[in-house]
Amino acid sequence: DIIRGKDLYLGNKKEKKKLEENLQKIFAKIHNNLTGDAKNHYSKDHPEFFQLREDWWEENRLQVWKAITCNAHGSQYFRGTCSNDTTTAKNNCQCIGGTVPTNFDYVPQYLR
Repeated sequence: DIIRGKDLYLGNKKEKKKLEENLQKIFAKIHNNLTGDAKNHYSKDHPEFFQLREDWWEENRLQVWKAITCNAHGSQYFRGTCSNDTTTAKNNCQCIGGTVPTNFDYVPQYLR
């Protein structure tokens, strides 16, 4: 949520602004390192880089999820989380095959 710019960081407004500014700097650096068609694709996406952030998340969510859950041995959610079935995410909160329960990407943070 933070990467995609959809975090419900309702706490301190100064901290929220600071976080957003830092993310814009990070994704500006990523954008500056892009070349050719990729750079052109995101040329109108600045200064927030929301599309670049969305695409970055799509490409990196599995690695981020693994980093977050690497020490969550034996953890699972209390209800179905994997694809369209009712299977719970087991084994470090991952679905069968190591996929992540992506349905959480679009659930407001406070409801997770």
